Amino acid sequence: VRVEEEVLWAVASASGGDARFALNTLEILVEKVKALGKNVLKLSDITEEILRKPLIHDKEREYHYNLLSAFHKSMRGSDPDASIYWLARLLKSGEDPEVVARRIIACAAEDVGLADPLALVVAVSALLAYQALGSPEGDLALALATLYNALSAKSNSSYLALKSAEALIEKTGSLEVPLHLRNPETKLMEKLGYGKNYLYPHDFEEGFITQNYLPEEVKDIVFYHPKDKGKEAEFKERLKRLWSGKKG
Repeated sequence: VRVEEEVLWAVASASGGDARFALNTLEILVEKVKALGKNVLKLSDITEEILRKPLIHDKEREYHYNLLSAFHKSMRGSDPDASIYWLARLLKSGEDPEVVARRIIACAAEDVGLADPLALVVAVSALLAYQALGSPEGDLALALATLYNALSAKSNSSYLALKSAEALIEKTGSLEVPLHLRNPETKLMEKLGYGKNYLYPHDFEEGFITQNYLPEEVKDIVFYHPKDKGKEAEFKERLKRLWSGKKG
């Protein structure tokens, strides 16, 4: 079968530099004209569908993780356009929408955090909405949650606080729970001092009273460092006021 030059140019243009795609496409086209009893492959024999390069997405290999990574980082980076682009790429490529929803939830918890706690509610609601609606209507819920993450103020203070606490526990092991924080479920426990001198916060103004809640060995440590972003800025001011500047 002879291939006209216009066909080669069309295939080369559609391949975007992917030699394997170009060769496979030519093979398909040649087999097509052979089946029709022709000996020349002309531009008129090509359909747009044949030249449409499939979106790359291998769920078991690197490209799968690259797309999810780009999606998450775009939301974290507050770029709504990039976030929607990668969302569309994932959905068009056949990614499981629930996998996408879980990444949206992870971003809401890790990157938006306490700067806008509602982001986590929106993200989880998007997953539930998708499960109820399916595609294509459910895709809109994923788009809404994606944009909410991208447009929200950001804080990773929750993530950092957890990692800091985990690191300390690795060093100190299982420190004892202070006696005043233990429940005196039996008379013996009560005699041993369980619950003694515990101050019930609701008995005090603002539902707060200063007392120690950590093991004695680490009672002055601070894991959580709030940021001056979004809703968290309000939390920070309240924390500083309640604890007289010791926290926040």
